[in-house]
Amino acid sequence: GLTGWRMRVAPRAERWAGPLAGAATGVMAGVTGVFVMPVAPYLQALNLDKDDLIQALGMAFTVSTLALAVMLTVRGEWHAAAAGGSLLALIPAMAGMQLGQWLRGRMQPALFRRCFFIALLALGAHQLIRL
Repeated sequence: GLTGWRMRVAPRAERWAGPLAGAATGVMAGVTGVFVMPVAPYLQALNLDKDDLIQALGMAFTVSTLALAVMLTVRGEWHAAAAGGSLLALIPAMAGMQLGQWLRGRMQPALFRRCFFIALLALGAHQLIRL
């Protein structure tokens, strides 16, 4: 995403590529707990406008988070004490979403896309450093 090269998914390929991207994302999320890859590049390849891309990513991440919560509950790994901390973490997350919406409305799509991918890269680097 940072190179400027953009993958494209032809509309006729969406019928099979969408479920494939979803399944691959599910496998990656199950192995790593991260549900950005490959759904983010796939959704970008659909050539959605910036608002539709953000909405689609938000929906994908919400569904993935709910699926993770269901699986944790089914396996007995969900703990109410951890949920409290997660609820508190929603406060800065919501503030970040509001800031992102404000910025998205004021930035050119190419600049917003570049900033979005830089943020994802920084998040990934942070996760690697924490290991």
